[in-house]
Amino acid sequence: MVWREVPFGRWLRAVSIAAVPLALAFIVLAGLGLLVPGTAALTWLALTLLSAAAIHWLLGDLLSTRDQLDQMVRGEPIDARDGRTRIGRELVQSLQRLERISSERMTRFKSDFDGMERALDALPGPVLLLNEGQNVVRANRASEELLGGELEGRDLAAVLRNPDVVAALERAARTGRGQDVAFSLQAPVLRYFSARVAPLSQHAADGTSVVLALVDMTAMRRADQMRADFVANASHEIRTPLATLQGFIETLSGPAEDDAKARRKFLAIMAQHAERMTRLVEDLLSLSRIEMNEHTVPTDRVDLRPLLSAAVDSLDWRASKRDTRIEQNIETGLPPLLGDAGELTQLFQNLIDNSIKYGREGGTVRIRAWQETTGERGADGASNVMVSVSDEGKGIEREHLPRLTERFYRVDTARSRELGGTGLGLAIVKHIASRHRAALTIESESDKGSMFTLKFPSTATGISESMDS
Repeated sequence: MVWREVPFGRWLRAVSIAAVPLALAFIVLAGLGLLVPGTAALTWLALTLLSAAAIHWLLGDLLSTRDQLDQMVRGEPIDARDGRTRIGRELVQSLQRLERISSERMTRFKSDFDGMERALDALPGPVLLLNEGQNVVRANRASEELLGGELEGRDLAAVLRNPDVVAALERAARTGRGQDVAFSLQAPVLRYFSARVAPLSQHAADGTSVVLALVDMTAMRRADQMRADFVANASHEIRTPLATLQGFIETLSGPAEDDAKARRKFLAIMAQHAERMTRLVEDLLSLSRIEMNEHTVPTDRVDLRPLLSAAVDSLDWRASKRDTRIEQNIETGLPPLLGDAGELTQLFQNLIDNSIKYGREGGTVRIRAWQETTGERGADGASNVMVSVSDEGKGIEREHLPRLTERFYRVDTARSRELGGTGLGLAIVKHIASRHRAALTIESESDKGSMFTLKFPSTATGISESMDS
């Protein structure tokens, strides 16, 4: 058992404090003749030695107790030892009781705190705990995924750059009442939120004075917009084929009722219009579904090579009709993409289908996929994945390029409808690319064709980059 060494100087001072008054007492007694000087001196020496030993033991116990208190403050277990004096033993027992009680309380506190942390992180919506200075005391996992990075200790105004939310916090602090405010975040895609600001009646031990909870309203807003857009777009685009069908039905029911040749001709045209309306409704529904989920990033890993091969195989029949050759140049060793396989297949099918339809008959559609080796790279050195689809068509005039991805925008309306286009293919491409946080660029040169290029973030950095908003 290791005992605390008593510093000699401190022990000597303590012994002196005890010995000097004792010496003065024996001098007085000897001077009064009550004690023989020699006996007084020997008695004083004996008592001083006993006092020195007792003081040494007591000082050792006190210094050991101080060391044990320091260990408790640092959160370390105290050494198990018994005091050499009664006071020392009582102090050790008291310290051991204190340590046991403190350990039990700390265990309960940690259990409660861990439970609160897990519960907070399990909440699907972002929740931030703020202090009086509007600094983030605690942020759950959903908040960090939404706003990006470590949030604790940062000013809310720097984390969530929205003056409406900051104003609501100031009103809540001033009035002591909860506030509700609606706001939106623009990047990486537009998202709508409802914020609830709830001030606490008493500040928490960690300084928390207000709770800020966010509710994602994007899906609800987009569902409402989807219904409105679907009605508006469907009614606009379906009106013409419906009128045509109605005219043919009236003709077949009247003047051409017995004309077999006209009936066959009209029925073929009616079938084309019915097929176009079916494609239009399917594209509208597909676009609406994609837009509704555009704010959520897919997390599945998708291998690009088989996905592109499947998209090409599904369009071989169309390429054969126009005597078009499809070339694939897929770099080996490409990392997987973070994405939805179904949506990515639809994206590439739309691009390849457009290149076949609007490219030169008898020409070549080239599909290339590679890993970018220049430009900005991810934090871990991983580069982006590039995919391009090009044709040898007439090209697109420069003034049309910015509007190509608008729904129902057509450079040549008559030719687009003749080829069975709905005017939604590139709009679908744009929204799928946006959901996958991919950048779409379009290049075109007259009489040389067009190239559509997509830049996908690498698997290693895709999720973290996509969540910075």
